[in-house]
Amino acid sequence: MIDAKKSALFETGFNLYLTPLIRSSFSRLLGQGVEKIPEEPVLFIANHSSWWDGLVFFYLNRTVWRHDIHMMMHEDGLKKHSYFRYLGAFSINRQKPKEILTSLQYAESLLKKGKSVVLFPQGDEFHLETRPLAFQTGIAYLMEHCPEVPVVPLNFYYSFGHQQKPELWIRQHPPVSTDEIAHMTRKEKTLYLQQLCTEQLDSLKNTVISENSEAFESLGKRRK
Repeated sequence: MIDAKKSALFETGFNLYLTPLIRSSFSRLLGQGVEKIPEEPVLFIANHSSWWDGLVFFYLNRTVWRHDIHMMMHEDGLKKHSYFRYLGAFSINRQKPKEILTSLQYAESLLKKGKSVVLFPQGDEFHLETRPLAFQTGIAYLMEHCPEVPVVPLNFYYSFGHQQKPELWIRQHPPVSTDEIAHMTRKEKTLYLQQLCTEQLDSLKNTVISENSEAFESLGKRRK
């Protein structure tokens, strides 16, 4: 497993590159419910369909949440883009069961130290329209071992609208009620979250198709 080597200095410098990149790459960056979360730590989960997803999380954390955030990343991707380690990324190798457990235990230790963790429960990138989202059980493992940590789902939906550049629609949801599913097995918890996040993503898709952006705010503008 490749652990994180987070550097505040590197993160500050990388933001000088990331912020203009995000703002110039999308015609609109729209968010609904994307707001600061006073509780720390938080376990963030989201659908994973694009190379942009991880960068968007870092951007949102820098501009909105401002948590001490870490992200689970596929080992091959982290080897290719090793600088992500200095932003808080750590690896998982799903081809080696023992390393999966090591990575989950590492994520657990981060949460118990008060650091927020980003997890893409699908495990790999899949096409945006792939259904169901097919979650791995790692999210349920962390919920069982860190029951006091809120799980906050997000949906990312990339779309071409009426401009040359694509749009990115983001919806942040209230924390999952862990008490309601505490009695479930790990597999049942995983299927519950898979269905919940699939329904949330489909709801966002319908909003995008209808072009109903009234409840959304621009996330591409500078915040005071």
